[in-house]
Amino acid sequence: MVMMYKGLTLDPFQENSINAINKNNSVVVSAPTGSGKTLIAEYIIDSHRDNDNRIIYTAPIKALSNQKYKDFSEEYGANQVGLMTGDIVINPSAKVLIMTTEIYRNMVLTNDNSVKDVAYVIFDEVHYINDIERGYVWEESIIYSPSNVRFLCLSATIPNAEQFSEWIQAIKKHPVKTITSDFRVVPLKHQFFDYKLGITSLKKIKDIIEEDGKVPRYNRIMRKGKGGRKISTPKPDHIQLIKELGLKKLPCLFFSFSRKDCQLKAKELASSKVFPTDPEIISFVSKRMMDWPGEVKQLSSTRTLKEALSHGIGFHHAGLLPMMKELVEDLFSQGSIKVLYATETFAVGINMPAKTVCFNALRKYDGINFRNLNTKEYFQIAGRAGRRGIDKEGFVVSMIYRPTFKYKEVKKLTFKDVEPIKSQFKLSINTVLNLIRQHTPEEIENILRLSFFSYQKFGDDYDKVPTEKLLFRYNRIIKKLKKHEFLYEDEKQPNKFTLTEKGVFSSKIFVDEIIIGELFSTEYYKQFTDYQLLMAIGTLVYEPKEKTKFKKKFPNKEYADLKQELKNNLATMKEKKWDNMLDVTSLIFPIYRGDSFFELLKNTNLLEGDLIRFFGQILDRIGQIRKATFDSELATRMDDLQGFIFKSLEGIYLT
Repeated sequence: MVMMYKGLTLDPFQENSINAINKNNSVVVSAPTGSGKTLIAEYIIDSHRDNDNRIIYTAPIKALSNQKYKDFSEEYGANQVGLMTGDIVINPSAKVLIMTTEIYRNMVLTNDNSVKDVAYVIFDEVHYINDIERGYVWEESIIYSPSNVRFLCLSATIPNAEQFSEWIQAIKKHPVKTITSDFRVVPLKHQFFDYKLGITSLKKIKDIIEEDGKVPRYNRIMRKGKGGRKISTPKPDHIQLIKELGLKKLPCLFFSFSRKDCQLKAKELASSKVFPTDPEIISFVSKRMMDWPGEVKQLSSTRTLKEALSHGIGFHHAGLLPMMKELVEDLFSQGSIKVLYATETFAVGINMPAKTVCFNALRKYDGINFRNLNTKEYFQIAGRAGRRGIDKEGFVVSMIYRPTFKYKEVKKLTFKDVEPIKSQFKLSINTVLNLIRQHTPEEIENILRLSFFSYQKFGDDYDKVPTEKLLFRYNRIIKKLKKHEFLYEDEKQPNKFTLTEKGVFSSKIFVDEIIIGELFSTEYYKQFTDYQLLMAIGTLVYEPKEKTKFKKKFPNKEYADLKQELKNNLATMKEKKWDNMLDVTSLIFPIYRGDSFFELLKNTNLLEGDLIRFFGQILDRIGQIRKATFDSELATRMDDLQGFIFKSLEGIYLT
């Protein structure tokens, strides 16, 4: 018998998932992007409507959390849905609570009362467990969840999904079902764009490059411009690609891994007049912008966006103000945007597919160096092509630059998602503090054996990992914590540790635990002014980049005294972030003296969204300190620091 839900005939993988959920099992679902995995999450929410249990929905990035909050609020009512993303907390006692995965990990690690009545935790995009920097968050979230909690793990294709399920079942001691599907309702057609051949196949590009390579060298030498300069191979032109796609293959999501490039391409396409101006869009945008602060309307990014949107062209990236991104998203969902240039966060954070997906390149800068995309990244983005119920097939077109073209690499990348998920488990200081606070040495050793890393390495013999190897990093962190007096060892029971006052405080701090503990868990903070405290937190948060520029910096006595004190204090002197403090004066001093967010923008080339992220992270740290302390004076001063930021951001919302 065919199963129906919300008026839809369910696909087999959806039906099998729901049957497992009805048996109170955990479920790992591996299915292509856009295949309808969210419907399973909605079933869980509906099935618990009439009981006292809560549902937590976690997402890897704030953009996805924000969208799910918006979608679920419309579906179930705003009073039933809450949101927690660090700097934003809305209705935290709601039936359905949406949060970033880090927030959930922090809650279960500290044994927060909020998770005691949770029936299911939904991990969206659970393949983020593969992320080198953040993957441990998903692993710890599962390890430290209460035994009564069940999981729905949603992901695009995971080749080793069965192994992942077996690990969860082994450590949580309840049935875990693996549901996989390779079927896409809207199949994808993968194509490539060459500056000479246009949209074509990968083999044709390979053949013509090989043919060019057979041309005698003297012929190639003759290919020179005026003055004897060699003519370089042209880069593929995005405007020509859009023209060749034609209206029948629009709308198009055009992915570039550079925010600046997204805006530049949108501006170039608008200037080319490929698409005429649209009076309806112009009217919609004008009405929406009427409520925006005047300073927002004067931003260069706003003016560029307004001009591009008038032609049905948009751009979307994390450097934009939230109100600008929301405008673009609304127009895209209405079908008003023909081409949207976006960074990869749009593919993860926002479920808005298009008929065609284009790649500006198949390489990206990952914060350390340039590298090729992996298959999971490629198919995550490519999966946004093809709208269910609208398109018979989706189109994926990658621009190829001949000088860097490697046929075998591109073919392997675009053929199939073959990336298994691997453990990125690593102990943090915060994890160790909470393990000591809540567990015996025997329990701690057992918990560390539960990692996905141990299971992948030893399988069902994960409990036989050599103790010395298992506790190597744990013991190194213990040594560091003892040195800084965050814990002490029981004289009568070796390896039994107790947290000091600083240790208890920092068990509730989730980044820069030792430095923040040194600064705020004792009376040390009292020697500093509010400005100096804000400077210290801002410097810990600040992420220096070579291209970041400031017109003016604000060295003064308070700055000099703060830096000298932190550099001279044995507990804080080795922190390298203090070297960036002079740059941070450019961001903190103006808001401390009462300048607005828009006045601050004039002093730097940082994008609006980058500044919002900076202040959002400061608010997050302030919130952690506020929650960790029992010192009423410190709590009041944290409220005051929060007030400086809120005043500066007046008229700007953070979500």
